[in-house]
Amino acid sequence: MSGVGQYSAFADVAIYEALRTPWVDLGGALSLVSPIDLGIKVGREVLARAGIDPLAVDSVLAGSMAQASFDAYLLPRHVGLYSGVAQSVPALGVQRICATGFELLRQAAEQLRDEVQLALCVASESMSRNPIAAYTHRDGFRLGGEVQFKDFLWEALYDPAPGLDMIATADHLARRHGLSREAVDRYACASHQRALQAQRDGAWAEEIVTVDNQVFELEGYQPRGISLARRAAAVTQDSHPRPTDLAALARLRAVHANGVQTAGNSCAVVDGAAAALVGRASACPRVPLARLLASAVVGVAPEFMGIGPAPAIRLLLHRSGLSLDDIGRFEINEAQAAQVLAVAQELELDSARLNVQGGSLAVGHPLAATGLRLVMTLAGQLRRHNLRYGIAAACVGGGQGMALLIENPAYRG
Repeated sequence: MSGVGQYSAFADVAIYEALRTPWVDLGGALSLVSPIDLGIKVGREVLARAGIDPLAVDSVLAGSMAQASFDAYLLPRHVGLYSGVAQSVPALGVQRICATGFELLRQAAEQLRDEVQLALCVASESMSRNPIAAYTHRDGFRLGGEVQFKDFLWEALYDPAPGLDMIATADHLARRHGLSREAVDRYACASHQRALQAQRDGAWAEEIVTVDNQVFELEGYQPRGISLARRAAAVTQDSHPRPTDLAALARLRAVHANGVQTAGNSCAVVDGAAAALVGRASACPRVPLARLLASAVVGVAPEFMGIGPAPAIRLLLHRSGLSLDDIGRFEINEAQAAQVLAVAQELELDSARLNVQGGSLAVGHPLAATGLRLVMTLAGQLRRHNLRYGIAAACVGGGQGMALLIENPAYRG
């Protein structure tokens, strides 16, 4: 399938450990925290949970989409240094919008082909700290001229190539795939119900670490730290999952005239960070969280960007020699309800294997960090239900799709 995407297979790669902060609503308790400090928090925690000396890390890979602090350029380096990684270890910033978390794992796996033995992957996103920005006023303001400060968080959702925002691309898919407003609302309602049940069952408990007020020391350098907003002492669980019903969702106005997407059936806007340790499966001191087998990334038409997971999953399966029936669980990012329904329709996926703990409609989508959450959530499901293979996938603004294939190392056939 040359020329239709990029596929990579990995022979001896494992995710040793992974975890995340709670996802917290826009303007909530994490809203004042720099994504660098959220990244340091999960970087330190994942090393501690794995019982691995930070000095054993050979590479730091970190991703964040928003320029959410004045020192944003330094995010990868500071995450590594303040996580205790040796000063000599280099750090690299990674960006593939909504698939950034996947790309971190892919690049870590690629680095393991060479001299790297252990990579620290961190993704951190503060949607709350997206700036109000201007790109045209470096030389000042003309008398009577237009003042061009805009909300970066909102404007970044617009793709000027097709002249559409991301919500409109999902509406395009709804029309192409015959998806009604009731169908997308029904899916969103199910996502919330599944997420609430997962929260009650403690399904996310193992992947979430508590975030509280603390200071990060680094000998010889200035301290950093976390100071929660709203006088919060600690944050322990995702804040967005909430009871809802079809009637409540139906009352919400569509974002675009004649569209199906609303605030209720689109992903929640949240802050959060996640981290993973990637190393050789053969060198892992205990049974790892998952084996990373392969990745696939493809390009699609920007105006139908949400369909990206479908061709990415097809490429992944074709090159891996597997079928849809071999996959025990799918975690496909819920950017918009119409988008994930279009992917499910195109692949003929059954709901019993898709996003069974709910998804980003209910939990939220902190852009760079979502991919890592999808993978750790998927790995947990495979282990709890003794399933062998799982696929995590996401669409990417601008017209891409990316998917990862993981295997449960504790699978008993």
